[in-house]
Amino acid sequence: MSSPPPYEDLLDYVLIDADRLQKRIAELGKEISEDYRHFEDIVLIGILKGSMLFMTDLMRQLTVPHSVDFMDVTSYGVGVRHSTGDVRILMDLHAPIERRNVLIVEDIVDSGRTLEHVLRLLWARRPASLRVCTLLDKAERREVAVPLDYIGFQIPNVFVFGYGLDIDEYYRNLPFIGVVKPGVVILDEEEGKDDS
Repeated sequence: MSSPPPYEDLLDYVLIDADRLQKRIAELGKEISEDYRHFEDIVLIGILKGSMLFMTDLMRQLTVPHSVDFMDVTSYGVGVRHSTGDVRILMDLHAPIERRNVLIVEDIVDSGRTLEHVLRLLWARRPASLRVCTLLDKAERREVAVPLDYIGFQIPNVFVFGYGLDIDEYYRNLPFIGVVKPGVVILDEEEGKDDS
């Protein structure tokens, strides 16, 4: 298996730099802490794998008691860059959420199909409340209306990577959100691996 190219070979431009990311995450942490200040606790549910960096940094900004859990959800086949529409749960929660206050933490929401499926599944488990925090909102690609309670950044319809978002499972470690060069990853209007 060949090594992936350096990220510089794929990067068109930095859409959101590291400082701007961290500043906005601190603002989100403050807002969420204020909104949940009277709650006994909340459970953050990170949607793997893309949310892991965002969730880690967001947790550091929260001043309210919270626990964490994870789900791994996909609507992609192996080697496929666009959603198949068939949402599959690869890893479910480890603890029940009945009568608990739940905050879903997403890296990006675009079509809304995966998130709609997750919300339906979690509401059926009777949480006390269920809200969504997403780092990125690609509203231009929305196909299904989904509630977003906390939004880090509205972004245009471009293919992004870094800070948890990958290209073929690489580059999640980059401290910024970058845009892929045109022609490097060929995408049409129906494609984009960052589909939630």
